[in-house]
Amino acid sequence: MVLALLSLIFATLFTGAALYISLVEHPARLLLDDGPLLAQWQPSYKRALPIQASLAILGGLAGIAAWLLLGDWRLLAGALFMLANWPLTMIVIMPINKRLQATPPSEAGLDSRALLIRWGRLHDMRSALGSAAVLLFAWGQF
Repeated sequence: MVLALLSLIFATLFTGAALYISLVEHPARLLLDDGPLLAQWQPSYKRALPIQASLAILGGLAGIAAWLLLGDWRLLAGALFMLANWPLTMIVIMPINKRLQATPPSEAGLDSRALLIRWGRLHDMRSALGSAAVLLFAWGQF
């Protein structure tokens, strides 16, 4: 079914980007001094936001549509994992994002670094949700 395959594709793209951020980009930027750390995170976040947000929605909606047509619980479960990124982001991560975006890099210090370390741990949850969705969607293909 095309919708089931689309859900897997969207989830895989989302998860690949999330894992790259979790495993490569964020650990590398944490090696920077506080000002450059924040200065690198701010535009990176702005660029990643529309990509990850749209992939989470598209993967979730495609998974729900595929589940409605095929009735496979794995598609619904994968869709729910994808869509769970939204409340996690809006309720838990967004307040941190707003504080970090409002801080000028010239004012970065221990507080902004601590927020970015916390942000990274929370972003790891997005990577885990996406990974679970990919596994469920892939399993649902067979």
